[in-house]
Amino acid sequence: MDSDKLKEQVELIRQVFEYVQLFKGKTIVLKIDGSVMIHPFLPMLVKDLVLLHRQGIQIVLVPGAKERINDVLSRYNIPWETVKGTRISTPEAIPFIKMAAFDVSNRLMTQLAENNTSAIIGNWVRARSLGVLKGVDYQDTGTVEKINVGLVRKALEDGLIPIFPNIGWSASGKPYNISSNELAYILARSLKAEKLFYIFPHQGVNAVEYRLPEGISISSEGVVTHLSVDQADSFLELNAEKAQDEMVELIRLGCKACAEGVARVHIVNGKIEGVILKEIFSSRGCGTMIYTNEHENIRPMHLADIPEVLRIMNPFVEEEILLPRDEEDLAAQVDEFVVYEVDNILHACGALFPAPGASGRGEIAAIAVDHTYTELGIGKRILSFLVDRAR
Repeated sequence: MDSDKLKEQVELIRQVFEYVQLFKGKTIVLKIDGSVMIHPFLPMLVKDLVLLHRQGIQIVLVPGAKERINDVLSRYNIPWETVKGTRISTPEAIPFIKMAAFDVSNRLMTQLAENNTSAIIGNWVRARSLGVLKGVDYQDTGTVEKINVGLVRKALEDGLIPIFPNIGWSASGKPYNISSNELAYILARSLKAEKLFYIFPHQGVNAVEYRLPEGISISSEGVVTHLSVDQADSFLELNAEKAQDEMVELIRLGCKACAEGVARVHIVNGKIEGVILKEIFSSRGCGTMIYTNEHENIRPMHLADIPEVLRIMNPFVEEEILLPRDEEDLAAQVDEFVVYEVDNILHACGALFPAPGASGRGEIAAIAVDHTYTELGIGKRILSFLVDRAR
């Protein structure tokens, strides 16, 4: 094995240990799309979720049931209609919708049981009717009114994985068909989750299908890698005519979740094996992430950061792109340097030096990004941060 490959593997192992400690005891809410629920990789996805659960991460699951509901309604010759992406649930259809929703949840529970992991399905969701909107009567289609957070937390503390079908009940016990996407967002907000995952059959935001704000980072596969809340707001404005598009809906819900306390929202492809582990245990990730502040990961360099900063800078020094610096140099210049940190791991650095003899002027220098993260626009963010500081 060549030294670069070995170095990458060692770095990955270090990151995994860092992330296990970071997320232990934290809550992660995952919405699993209905198409992923019937994909051959579902058993592997469940194995990965069980692995997270056994590391002390609290897992909450929301399985999508659209495909199963369609199948059941078709089998029993019950017609249905959707308006702007929302199903009108008739009194005739709602018993079959409920049956399909619980069937999907039971399928997930069976997969967890096969991995010796206990789960629970509960009626923790209070819902009300959507009513009549713009002349359309949505009948037994509802919206989430309240989550019984106390009971859900008790289940998590008891080591169980709560599973939420897309059904909510009124105070009188009437069932409503609710959006599983909305339910996942409200759960993440109510439980103060660290992360919210939307696991779908696509990798994230495809850059060629939408209008994008300036400065967006795009991967080599053409996927938008991350959006700050401000960028997500701009994305929604630019794509207002696609308001019913499911990806636009996910960005809208992700933006709301971050604004209301969820640290990060991830949209990932559930048909890629190991996607959840890669997204959680690597700061690089492989989908589209929404987060709160473009500059939140940039902070002043500390003396303890110097060995890592030298590691990041060294390849560029060897290529004679950056001036050579040693520990003493960086210690003397510590106040001028900033670093880019994700989950306690450094990925980049940069500095702003006052220009000699020129009041109010400065020189930006020593911008370096870890070579495995060069496609994510981190260097541009450090440059933008330093330019703002210079002003």
